[in-house]
Amino acid sequence: MKNTKTHWIIGAIALLVLPLILQSFGNAWVRIADLALLYVLLALGLNIVVGYAGLLDLGYVAFYAVGAYLFGLLASPHLADNFEAVARMFPDGLHISLWLVIPVAALLAAFFGALLGAPTLKLRGDYLAIVTLGFGEIIRIFLNNLDHPVNLTNGPKGLGQIDSVKIFGLDLGRRLELFGYDINSVTLYYYLFLVLVVVSVVICYRLQDSRIGRAWMAIREDEIAAKAMGINTRNMKLLAFGMGASFGGVSGAMFGAFQGFVSPESFSLMESVMIVAMVVLGGIGHIPGVILGAVLLSALPEVLRYVAGPLQAMTDGRLDSAILRQLLIALAMIIVMLLRPRGLWPAPEHGKSLAQKA
Repeated sequence: MKNTKTHWIIGAIALLVLPLILQSFGNAWVRIADLALLYVLLALGLNIVVGYAGLLDLGYVAFYAVGAYLFGLLASPHLADNFEAVARMFPDGLHISLWLVIPVAALLAAFFGALLGAPTLKLRGDYLAIVTLGFGEIIRIFLNNLDHPVNLTNGPKGLGQIDSVKIFGLDLGRRLELFGYDINSVTLYYYLFLVLVVVSVVICYRLQDSRIGRAWMAIREDEIAAKAMGINTRNMKLLAFGMGASFGGVSGAMFGAFQGFVSPESFSLMESVMIVAMVVLGGIGHIPGVILGAVLLSALPEVLRYVAGPLQAMTDGRLDSAILRQLLIALAMIIVMLLRPRGLWPAPEHGKSLAQKA
């Protein structure tokens, strides 16, 4: 017990000190850590749908886009510039507080999640994957084309001039000087994202051990048997889609604030595939494994930039470094799945976990 507490304390200190160390090597490394935390949020949300309830969702990036565009519209001058009614009510533009945007983003994404889940309740496996994939693409195409006749999303040009996050008067978009030490904006965002990840992990663990989590796992193992035991599979599936989507909405809102700009290109099918890969490679249904998979797969492309460059030089520039990087990522994923088919950190078997608890 004492060793476990020691490990938790060491881990917490390491996470708090990490951005300050990375900052000395350049803001790019802290930025990679920030994006890794956002992907952890996304992977935890998708794990509720895929890992707990066993519903394959290939359009998860749609909820990420919903959260990002919601924050972009509510925290930028776009609506005031394009709609006279909004301009009269808010002459300086909409600049709504983050504390209001986060719950609204979670609720709106949950609504879209339930909207996706409602017509797919009787679908399973490949059919469900195809429908969710189409949903993700439809949302991206809508965002790309909703600039005419009414300019709502600004189309492929995206939304800019998005406000940075302000917490209790502290603007995370500006560097902070504390005791003579400069803390950069990306480092401040790191701590905000870390708090959100910790809260999300606690929620996921509470869900996992709750009656709802057990019901989801029963549906995942055998839906017919779960229904026969009295579980309302329809409501449980809708709840899984809604809960998972809400994580994506919050993560999207944070992405919009962090980037200061959102466009449809950030929410392509490849993003959805990568988030699914994070859950599968880490270990489906196992929270530590999902976090590990998200951190590795989000950081790997950036680290491989330093490998792809020399390889490109060896081929006299005939191969594009971006293509080489994708090739190396694909090879790494294939090797992991061959050596660890259940993921890098799979969930313990049910019998073993029950025996350990007993």
